[in-house]
Amino acid sequence: MCRLLAYLGPPCQLETVLLKPEHSLLVQSYQPREMTAGLLNADGFGVGWYHPQREVDPFIYRNTQPIWSDVNLESLSRYVESGCILANVRSATPGQAVQLSNCQPFQFGKFLGVHNGFIADFHKTLYRPIRDRLSDTSYQSIQGNTDSEHIFALLWDYWLADPTAPLEAALQKTLNLLLDSAQIQQVRVGLNLIVSDGKQLIAARCAYPNLAPSLYWLRDDLASGVLVASEPLFSGRDWISCPENTIVVIGEDFDLQTHPLTA
Repeated sequence: MCRLLAYLGPPCQLETVLLKPEHSLLVQSYQPREMTAGLLNADGFGVGWYHPQREVDPFIYRNTQPIWSDVNLESLSRYVESGCILANVRSATPGQAVQLSNCQPFQFGKFLGVHNGFIADFHKTLYRPIRDRLSDTSYQSIQGNTDSEHIFALLWDYWLADPTAPLEAALQKTLNLLLDSAQIQQVRVGLNLIVSDGKQLIAARCAYPNLAPSLYWLRDDLASGVLVASEPLFSGRDWISCPENTIVVIGEDFDLQTHPLTA
């Protein structure tokens, strides 16, 4: 089961959130503490970020190698600075190919998204119901075959249908559809997600019927920014566990609000 993190705050080097913490995403790739499935996250990784000054689409660096094997990452993470960062280390679901198109983050226009969890037997259960709901634009944007990318395509589709509505509303609709479909078909799902447009982070933690994967947040650290992560990145800080069935919204002023997932 993948590990993920996101940061929103004043611009900082990628290494500040990605590599330097004592329990960084690098460490979590080979020594995770709270994974409920799998032992390692060795099936690729990725990091996405937004330019700190210019309004351009986000940038992504991905690799199918384990994060500890990438000799370019250290230099890249010292060079790049951003005020909005999303990253993921992957533990591939059995049967899902280890290929670049299946590595997160996923990008849809100006949006980036990372997902930690699963849809059980995805290609036999919710694959067709999701794809049948997608517009041609969203359908054709899918490059890989993971459940994660299809979830974000669905979210993007909901947003495209009403771009004046808050991004949180599109996420609410996406999660409600997935949870309702899972309940009808009795399919196990884990749905920890983080999505961003570069100005805000919106995270969610939910699952059916079991407990959702772990998710935490920490504010007023790392240059007064906010962190969201699968596992606390360092000890001795006031990490808060995200309650089940909750959406966390971190706005442009780095203010954090939590909302229950509504039906």
